[in-house]
Amino acid sequence: MKVADLFAQALGIDRDPGTGAPWAAGGSTGAGSGIAISAWDGSRTGPADPIAEAELVSPRAIMHLATGRGTLGLARAYVLGDLEVHGDMYATLRELADRVNNIRRPTLRQVLAATGPSVLRWPTRPPEEVRLRGGRHAKHRDAKAISHHYDVSNRFYELVLGPSMAYTCAVYPSAEATLEEAQEEKFDLVARKLDLQPGMRLLDVGCGWGSMVMHAARQYGVRALGVTLSLEQAQWAQRAIEEAGLSGLAEVRHMDYRDVSESGFDAVSSIGLTEHIGGEQLPAYTHHLLERLRPGGRLLNHCIIRPDTSIPTIYKDGFINRYVFPDGEILALGPVINAIHDAGFEVRHEENLREHYALTLAAWGENLERNWDAAVAEVGERRARVWRAYMAGCRFGFERNQVQLHQVLAVKPQPDGASGMPLRPTWERRPETITLPDAGARV
Repeated sequence: MKVADLFAQALGIDRDPGTGAPWAAGGSTGAGSGIAISAWDGSRTGPADPIAEAELVSPRAIMHLATGRGTLGLARAYVLGDLEVHGDMYATLRELADRVNNIRRPTLRQVLAATGPSVLRWPTRPPEEVRLRGGRHAKHRDAKAISHHYDVSNRFYELVLGPSMAYTCAVYPSAEATLEEAQEEKFDLVARKLDLQPGMRLLDVGCGWGSMVMHAARQYGVRALGVTLSLEQAQWAQRAIEEAGLSGLAEVRHMDYRDVSESGFDAVSSIGLTEHIGGEQLPAYTHHLLERLRPGGRLLNHCIIRPDTSIPTIYKDGFINRYVFPDGEILALGPVINAIHDAGFEVRHEENLREHYALTLAAWGENLERNWDAAVAEVGERRARVWRAYMAGCRFGFERNQVQLHQVLAVKPQPDGASGMPLRPTWERRPETITLPDAGARV
């Protein structure tokens, strides 16, 4: 068996998707669909007119597949450049989506028969693959996990995220809206759900580059404090706040949300932090946020959700855990809402925005491709490849309802049980222009 045929067989793409008939060994049949495979030995298999072609650039590619668990072998080969994808990454992963989780790893005997003994060397892992030590979600380990993903290059994130520097799901008022318009709408929707008013105090946990903090200060006259475990994010945000003339209203600190001691906030926003908390820490997380709020204050929790409780919250040997979000856990909606309730909140509203995240990821992917050379110059080709695969795969996951994005709005009840909530939701209507207070004292 030739190398290309062995690789196609391992991925389960050695048959015509229309007829189920096997590709002609070492040749090319079919047209207009599927993935073609080519290899360094000159072998090729797959349709004559594929949507994309996977090229095994070196013998290490087949050894990565033989030695890596699940999709790790594919990821390692691609990140290191031993496997190249010619064509659209999103279309490629969409075509492979129902197969890559059932990879039939070739045996060393099969590899030996297809390639000869010269390739039988255990391949090295890419340095971008991380395995953290210490207790999961201990403060020092959480700091390392966040740093691995976020303390890469602020310039790189500018290239991918665009001017908003918002690394969370946008809210598209229409399919034709731009990414920047959709991110503006997301932050404003959060502000409206929290019923922000001039002079209020907002705590934004896991604040990223301070986009929510600055929006609340600039558009609503709110005194906003953001906290992040990423030093680079905090430094970038503080410079942006100063340049925007918002220093009197907005502040971002480099600190763990668990170390915020101030209380009496009118509102708390948590946009994309719950994924880093973990199931075991969820009760303590929600209780801590409750303690930060005054009675009648609101919480908006915006996070990725798994649609099925039977799905593991984390795949330890998965691509996302090893390369993108170490220790990240995707919880189900029920446990998240239960934890919010059990902490003492009253949940008042919930909505699923998963289609919006698919659109957001598509826009980020377009930004990366458009700025590919600059991105590679900034962080190196291996890390840029991680991002290309990660965003394409996640986009498909949201489209297929394999993962969701939910916003949960809750209130800390008054001692007499009053919620202070309107009888019907008012946040779908943008507020009239408001007069902002003087940005005097710091937060």
